[in-house]
Amino acid sequence: MEEKRRLNWISYRSKKSKPDANTRMNTNDANKILYKDESYKLTGIFFKIHNRLGRFLKEKQYADELENFLKNEKVNYKREFSLDKLSDIKGNRLDFLVDNKIIVDIKAKRIITKEDYYQMLRYLRTSDLKLGLFVNFRNTYLKPKRIINL
Repeated sequence: MEEKRRLNWISYRSKKSKPDANTRMNTNDANKILYKDESYKLTGIFFKIHNRLGRFLKEKQYADELENFLKNEKVNYKREFSLDKLSDIKGNRLDFLVDNKIIVDIKAKRIITKEDYYQMLRYLRTSDLKLGLFVNFRNTYLKPKRIINL
């Protein structure tokens, strides 16, 4: 009886579908990273802000500092950009739109929720942009996230 159960388990495991090799993403290919230079520059700015201001301020204070850095670096950006201009859906407002291709969403909260990720995905899909950077300045160690709209 035990042998039969073991054979059933083996046949069950072999029937499980494995991902197709064509659908896997090659993460070692550096040429496939979206807006590599721009996002690298923005991430460096995020770390400078975090080191300079710490982690217990409000979102607006971090946004003001980010705006100062973007001005100093001569980066094209729009702050509090309304997505009404890009689509017919009303009510979405971005923290920053950098180079008309990267959405930056600033948070200063203890815990990032699924709703925050869904908000970024909604922004990306509504604007038909490909990359969003999500940064929570409340963390002890800053970990900017890249959200990609495929």
